[in-house]
Amino acid sequence: MRITRIVGGRSRRAAVIATTGLTATALLLAGCSSDSDSSGSSKSDANGPITLTVADYGQFGYKEAGLFAQYHKLHPNITVKENTTAQEPNYYTKFLQQLNSNSGLADVQGIEVGRIKEIVDTKADKFVDLSKVINVDDWVPWKEKQATTSGGQVVGAGTDIGPMSLCYNRDLFQKAGLPTDRDKVTQKVQGGWSDYLALGEEYKKHAPAGTYFMDSASAMFNAVVSSNAQQYYDSSGKPIYQTSQSVKDGWDLANQAATKGLSQGLKQFDPSSWIPALRKGTVATVVCPAWMAGQISADAGPKNKGKWDIATAPGSSSANWGGSFLGIPKSGKHVAEASALVKWLTAPAQQAAVFKAIGVFPSNKGAYSLPDVKNAKLPYFNNAPIGQIYAQEASTIPAAVLGPKDGAIKDAFSLQINNMEKRHTSSDKAWNDALTAIGKVVG
Repeated sequence: MRITRIVGGRSRRAAVIATTGLTATALLLAGCSSDSDSSGSSKSDANGPITLTVADYGQFGYKEAGLFAQYHKLHPNITVKENTTAQEPNYYTKFLQQLNSNSGLADVQGIEVGRIKEIVDTKADKFVDLSKVINVDDWVPWKEKQATTSGGQVVGAGTDIGPMSLCYNRDLFQKAGLPTDRDKVTQKVQGGWSDYLALGEEYKKHAPAGTYFMDSASAMFNAVVSSNAQQYYDSSGKPIYQTSQSVKDGWDLANQAATKGLSQGLKQFDPSSWIPALRKGTVATVVCPAWMAGQISADAGPKNKGKWDIATAPGSSSANWGGSFLGIPKSGKHVAEASALVKWLTAPAQQAAVFKAIGVFPSNKGAYSLPDVKNAKLPYFNNAPIGQIYAQEASTIPAAVLGPKDGAIKDAFSLQINNMEKRHTSSDKAWNDALTAIGKVVG
């Protein structure tokens, strides 16, 4: 399971990316910073041997990109040890216990985007202020805002993001009489998610037997909601999931997809249904954050190489699904050294190296002009120019208002959308059941 990054029930697998590579020397030198450029004071002799611990979940890509070994070459007295938990929910439960007891924490801790609001609101005093370490303007603007308190403290430095695109099966599109060129597909859905459903109805008219336009209406729901600034909470922190326009729009579109039979109603990443569907080629489109391409290529398998492609997501604004941060607990024994490490790991050259290694897209804008990002293509997806596509999508993502229970709210809606698809539950009943479940979590 080391190859798979599991985040809140989702998983990510490394994509094979064709790029123009940086030289090893350039990678070692680019983004390198002085150990003295940090906040807080170290509790150890900076010239003596130091082991820095990094706790994370799934696959952050640092080992795969060889970054910890490279950092040791730059700083021979520092060895970095990574402690990885496979499933993020298990990691986060332990992480909260450690924060509450102020013990057992690593020098650097990974934080999932779905948890960052809760950490910012309730645990910020436990973390070093990274506004003294990094230049937040180097990141896409909405990314670091997610990790910033109302007082301006930056709790975490952004690692990756998940700008949304649309992955589609060119082979199935051709058999259904739809355009297969990625620019033409983008034009077909440029009006938004209603256009996406209209394309689905076109597909259904001539669809190959046993195939469906989309894998999951709940994935589309998530994309619709996430492409708006206002989602489940308002700017004051009040839950608004019952009245949010983006939630209503997403729900109505998901209901249409379910009732019109456009979705196969799969639970994404389920090894008993979703993965076999990709391998058999029964799904024509998948809502596709940057990391999803690697997931599809791994699960659809070698026989489907070249049958897939990537188009721009429907509408004028993209969505973000996924992404993490690196935070530094104040209780660490090596705060200054940990700060320098985090700055280096999240610098453009290192984020580009991780993208090349496992396919997760950088949140540091400086990486977008580097060859390993700018020239990146995915052979599996008909050589789609993913570096350009994802950078364009990242620039249109709104600065969303996050809430502490976003993940639980989304999961409750997704479960009931799946019930509409598989059990033919009415929209009204599914909606009320979702609200009941959410009320037990949110209060």
